This record gives sequence, C-alpha cells and structure tokens, in this order.
Amino acid sequence: MKTTKIIVLFLMLFTINKVSAQQISAVEMQVNGLTCSMCSQATEKSLRTLNYVNSVNPDLNKNLFVIGFKKEGNVNFDQLQKKVKDAGFSVGTFAATINFNQARVDENGQLIIGNTVYRFANLKNKTLNGAVKVNVIDKNFISNATFKQKSAQLKFDSYASGTGMVNGKKTRIYHLSI
Repeated sequence: MKTTKIIVLFLMLFTINKVSAQQISAVEMQVNGLTCSMCSQATEKSLRTLNYVNSVNPDLNKNLFVIGFKKEGNVNFDQLQKKVKDAGFSVGTFAATINFNQARVDENGQLIIGNTVYRFANLKNKTLNGAVKVNVIDKNFISNATFKQKSAQLKFDSYASGTGMVNGKKTRIYHLSI
C-alpha cells in the first residue's frame, strides 16, 4: 500500500512538472545584422538544432524569426539567444508568448514557475492566466542602447547580471515587460 502511494505521488509530480515545464508556446525574435538570405538560413539552421524547437519561420523583410516549440520541450531563452550569436548575429528584440495558469506575480514583480524566475519591470501583485506576450529585456535580448536606458530606469539588483539570490540560491532571473 505504501509503495503504491509513493508511485502514484511520483507519477502525479512527474505529470505536474511536465505541464508546468512547457508554458512557452512561441517566441518572436528580431535578429540584428542579417544582410541576405544566407544569413537568415544560417540563423534558422542554428535555431533548429535545439531539440525543443518545432518550427522556425523567418520574415526576411523584418529580420524576424517566429519560433514554435514542441509540447514536451523545456524552452530556454538563453540557449535561443546563444544560437543566434553562434550564427554570427545578435538579438534586437525577444518576445515570448507564455501560457500562465493562475500564476501570481508578487509585490516585487517576481514570479517563480518551477525552476524559472521571472521579474516583471511593469507588473506587481497580479495573477496571470492564459497566453500572455512578454518582452525579455535582459542584456543580449535587446539592443545595447535600450539595455543602457533600461539599466538607468530599473532598480533591480539582478538586472545588470541577470542573476540574483532566490530562496538563498544564486539563480538566473529573466526580466520581462508586458
């Protein structure tokens, strides 16, 4: 009986973890430095190497990539940005559509889901539900000029480095705006 309860609990936790792990349905990323279709193809090819990427749809007129994800994948913003950098380019803007399920943003603008920490620049004490489009405003996800401007405005200790102490542990914190 005890073994059965442990197995059921483990399966429930595994299922819950899988559901909460996949919350990012799409990313729209503007890439700076693209000058031709070969540049776009190199970036697309680099992004497709990530096992959680389902689709990459480039818009050459806007230097924009719309990326869709597999349901079972664990999307990592830093890896996406690195793939663009590895292709020889930089990210100008990065917007993600995240599916929230009654997620509560605290009085400091912080929201923790699983192992991911989000800190909102313009949102506090609010519950998020459903698909919400957010902009990642961390360094390397926006232009250098915009990052300098945001650095002067935002008073988060974690903004410059992208990391901070959460529950006594140094953690990657994604800074977002809606």
